Amino acid sequence: MRRSHFLAFSPCCPRCRRDGLGVHALVLALVLGEAGEDIETGILHCSNAGCRHEYPIVDGIPILVPELRQLVAARGVELFLREDLPDEIESLLGDAMGPDSWFDGVRQTVSTYAWDGYADLDPVERAAPGAPVPGAARRCLAELLRLSGPAGGGLVLDLGCAAGRTSFDLAARPGDALVLGMDSNLALLRLARRVATGRGIAYARRRVGIAFDRRCFPASLAGADRVDFWAGDAQALPFADATVGLTVALNLLDCVTDPARFLAGVAAGLRAGGQFLMATPYDWATRATPVEAWLGGHSQRADHAGGAEAALRRLIGPGSGLGLEILGEVAAWPWHTRLHDRASVQYSAHLLAARRVASAPGG
Repeated sequence: MRRSHFLAFSPCCPRCRRDGLGVHALVLALVLGEAGEDIETGILHCSNAGCRHEYPIVDGIPILVPELRQLVAARGVELFLREDLPDEIESLLGDAMGPDSWFDGVRQTVSTYAWDGYADLDPVERAAPGAPVPGAARRCLAELLRLSGPAGGGLVLDLGCAAGRTSFDLAARPGDALVLGMDSNLALLRLARRVATGRGIAYARRRVGIAFDRRCFPASLAGADRVDFWAGDAQALPFADATVGLTVALNLLDCVTDPARFLAGVAAGLRAGGQFLMATPYDWATRATPVEAWLGGHSQRADHAGGAEAALRRLIGPGSGLGLEILGEVAAWPWHTRLHDRASVQYSAHLLAARRVASAPGG
C-alpha cells in the first residue's frame, strides 16, 4: 500500500459505512514491513471506538471489506500461493489436484486475465490465425474514454481491475492523477502489484486442459508509480462521498449482488463533474446476482420487456436521483475472454459513459 494513495484516498471503515454508522477514518495502527513509501505488511484500525475493526495489509494489499472473515475464508488461500516452485512440481501438483480443484480455478482465472492484460508484452506469445487478440479490456476502456471526452481531473478508481492493466492505462494518460485499482480477487491483485513494484509478470498460461506454461517477462509501464491496488467490495466502498473524479467499472455490473446499490455507491463517490465509465454484457449468473436483482433478462411482462439497457438507463438517467447524466453509449462492443488455446468466449458489451451533475444521494 503506497502511503501516497492512503493519504489521498483517505479510506474509511467499510463496515461502519455499510452499516450506516458514519464515515470513520482508518488508522495505520501497525507497520510490520515496508519498502520506501510502500507498506508491505501491517494492520489498519477503524477509528470508531465502537467498532475498532481491523484490516490486514498483506503483500502490499490492504484488504478493506466489511466482511473480512467471509472473504478470507473464500479467497485467503490465494495469499499463500508460492512463486518459487519449479514448473515440473507445479504441474505435478496441478495434475494431482485435478480439474475443478481450487488450484485449477485460481490458475484458470489468473491465466485468463493476465493473458488479456499483458500478453502483448510477452516476447514468446504467438497468435494463431483466427485466435483472440489480447487487450480486450484495454480497447474497451479506450472507447469509453473517447465517449466521455476530457476528464475533470482528480483521483481515479478502477473497480474490478482484475490483473490491473487498465489501471496502468489510466495512469498513463496526461496529468498526474493517482489511480487505485480495486478488486476482491487476491491472486489477481498480487499479480498487479508485481507489475506496480517493477517485478514484471509471472503467471501460468493455460494451454489446454490442466496443462499450463509458466510465463515470466518484464513489464515496465508508464505511470506505474501512481498506481496502487487494494482489495475491496464494490458495494461497500471505503471512501467518503465526493472523493473520486473518475470511476471505471468494466464487466462488473453483472458480478455484484445488487446492481442498483452498486450504482448508487459509485454515484455517491463521484465529485461534481466526475465521470463514470462502465461496460457490461449482462451475463447474469445466480451465483453472483439473484434473479430479482438483475437488470433485465427476466420479467418480460414489464414495460421494458426484459431489456437490460432500458432498465440500466432508468437507474442512471434523469429522475433516478443519482445525479448522473449519460454522455454516450455503444450498444454492442466486441469483447472476448480467452480460456485456453482452443477456446474463448465472445461477448457483446454495452458501454456507457456518464457524468455527475448534482449532489450524491444524501449529499
